[in-house]
Amino acid sequence: MRKLSILIAAGIMAMSAIPVSAQTVGFADAIKILANSCGKDINTYCKKANLGNNEIGLCLQENQSKISAQCNTDRVAVTALLEARFLAQAAVPELCNRDIQQYCKLVKPGNGNQLRCILKAQKVVSKKCNEAIDLAGFR
Repeated sequence: MRKLSILIAAGIMAMSAIPVSAQTVGFADAIKILANSCGKDINTYCKKANLGNNEIGLCLQENQSKISAQCNTDRVAVTALLEARFLAQAAVPELCNRDIQQYCKLVKPGNGNQLRCILKAQKVVSKKCNEAIDLAGFR
């Protein structure tokens, strides 16, 4: 959890064009942010890169000495925010385990069943579980 907090703080501090309220970011928002600040750089240096397999991100990283300062800043921030989201998603089962045992103990694990149950019970689950779900982008 400490690593998650450090990544989130680093991402927030590094942001300029990204809303301050964001603590993690999903792929759609990451693409929008990078399209706004890196669009010209992508067209110049990464025309042949595909969206899949992070090819554009890798291309921008390889060309970081050539791309704009704003693009570099947002690229680093978006990477940190995506990593924070992945860590948050991995942490939800542990951070919500007590709530799952209390409110969803009859729900069969797998296929997101317990997550759906916890989301329905959000008014009674712990603050820590609700925060983890929000950071993970599950709500």
